[in-house]
Amino acid sequence: MKKWSRRWMLPIGLVFVLPGIFLLLIIFVLPAVSVSAAAPAQSGSPLNEACLVCHQNTGLTTQIGADQLPLTIDAVKFMAAVHGEEKVACVDCHTNITGFPHPEVTADSAREFSLQMYPTCQQCHNEQYQKVLDSVHQKAIAAGNHNAAVCTDCHNPHTQTRMTDNSTGKLLPEARLSIPEKCARCHSTIYTAYEKSVHGSALTEGNPDVPTCIDCHGVHNIQNPTTNTFRNSTPFLCAKCHTDESIMSKYGVSTNVVNTYVADFHGTTVKMFEETYPDQPSNKPVCTDCHGIHDIIKPDDPYAGITFKKNLLVKCQQCHPDATTETFTDAWMSHYEASPYAWPLVYYVNLFYKFFIPAVVGGMIFYVLTDVYRRFITPRFGKGGTHK
Repeated sequence: MKKWSRRWMLPIGLVFVLPGIFLLLIIFVLPAVSVSAAAPAQSGSPLNEACLVCHQNTGLTTQIGADQLPLTIDAVKFMAAVHGEEKVACVDCHTNITGFPHPEVTADSAREFSLQMYPTCQQCHNEQYQKVLDSVHQKAIAAGNHNAAVCTDCHNPHTQTRMTDNSTGKLLPEARLSIPEKCARCHSTIYTAYEKSVHGSALTEGNPDVPTCIDCHGVHNIQNPTTNTFRNSTPFLCAKCHTDESIMSKYGVSTNVVNTYVADFHGTTVKMFEETYPDQPSNKPVCTDCHGIHDIIKPDDPYAGITFKKNLLVKCQQCHPDATTETFTDAWMSHYEASPYAWPLVYYVNLFYKFFIPAVVGGMIFYVLTDVYRRFITPRFGKGGTHK
């Protein structure tokens, strides 16, 4: 019996012991190997490929307070993004991570985590970061509005593609088209109005000449558009495009709109305020009071275009509530300069005064000079012209 037991002990042991050892390897050893591959020892910096071993898995999240923070990174999109192209390492931004397990997240919410992380952008983008510090968004954050935009709200660090051409530095067409959509994440109501406007609809069709949000508001140093300073500068902001002959000639739009505006009473007053008292309110209309802000439409639109007197009167009544008849609008020449073809009566009256005023003033000066001669010079000489 003992001989039989010894004979079968080894095979029986192999049958039961080897699977047990294999199971232990699966449970304890392989996870350790995976962790080692995904995150080197604390003394080294993990490579992007190592981070993606875990972070490219779909559905990866972590709990931060009451929020679920997504941790999945699309490796394909990241490699196509500007950070992927420039070989930026994950740990260049996530500077507190040197291995696994990662340090505990101290934020109480997903939003607070974003606010903790975005200052790292300063490491590579200091010029833009400094401009943001003076922006309306940063001032809102400092005042306690943590929903105001930060760098990563506009530029997703894991998917942001290149926005400017490397050789020219100009904004790429696809980047220009995406700008209003990014702003719409917070300013959806404004985006809806802009999308239907003459500018927004043209941009959607691929027109490179029309302004986007950043052309009027700036990029990183966005200022408060509700201030008196911003309002008073509006005509000169619009002038950046509307005095550019290379742009306006394509659409048959006059480049003289600013000059004709500044030449009238409204524009003269606004210009004075803009130059002398930029932070003081002016009760005179600027471009946006007549044409709209984000919902600018074509002047010849039959429903609201100010080419039509009935529509223009509605605009005038904002400042002139007593204006009840359409003839009130005849005082405005619609940015035209008087000529024999446009506003001929004004042209000929101006022409008359160009000759009449010099003739009157010149005649008066001639009269005064001859009177001085008669009163003071002639008496000093005799009738023969000799000095007495």
